Amino acid sequence: MPARTVTACVLIIGNEILSGRTQDINLNHITLKLGAWGIQVREARVIPDVPNVIVDTVNAVRAQFDYVFTTGGIGPTHDDITADCIADAFGVKLVINAEIAERVQRRPAPPDVMAARMRMARVPEGATLIDNLTGGPQGFRIENVFVMAGIPAVMQSMLDSLEGKLDGGDIVRTRSVTAYVGESTIADALRAIQNRYPHIDLGSYPFFRADRYGTTLVMRGTQVPDLDEMLTEVCDAINACGATPEDIQHG
Repeated sequence: MPARTVTACVLIIGNEILSGRTQDINLNHITLKLGAWGIQVREARVIPDVPNVIVDTVNAVRAQFDYVFTTGGIGPTHDDITADCIADAFGVKLVINAEIAERVQRRPAPPDVMAARMRMARVPEGATLIDNLTGGPQGFRIENVFVMAGIPAVMQSMLDSLEGKLDGGDIVRTRSVTAYVGESTIADALRAIQNRYPHIDLGSYPFFRADRYGTTLVMRGTQVPDLDEMLTEVCDAINACGATPEDIQHG
């Protein structure tokens, strides 16, 4: 039976990521979490806080993937423009969401500070909320686009609230094996194996450890029997090179 595939794209929005001042850790978490739900992240992009770039990118990827997840740019400051851009992408206006506004107003603040915080209550008309289990302002969803905070703990809370609420496909499983053999030595054998299993990704990741070159070979696919057969063939290829398969893992 053909694998049922559900795909996603992640958009990491923020000049601070592109400048190198802030290190993104959200992508790794999103990819692992969605993978466990049967949603394959097929593409990720880091884009600046530039309105036309955000609008054009969102419109391009929402037509290409089943789901789009964005992080960053929904805070209280002038450069938090993601909500504005998502509204523009969908051709709708921004409205104040009463539920978010109520959360924002729970924390007393001077009028100017409260006015800034209330920017976080603006969502595109027709959007639904993504809960924020930390108790702060929520994110939002419009069609297949999910807009979440950039702060890792808050983003993770928002993503957790979506568990069981999204359509998933077959879960991608992994097999891996390590050997002290150079990539070039085993390249022809790997090419032949990959050709026999075109529906499985076979990746080769070289390393240099303890003054020796080696390679970790990772297989990713949804068909467990085929994964196991491929792993056997890869181990046979390693043995044929005079090396020993080590650290075999199933995931």
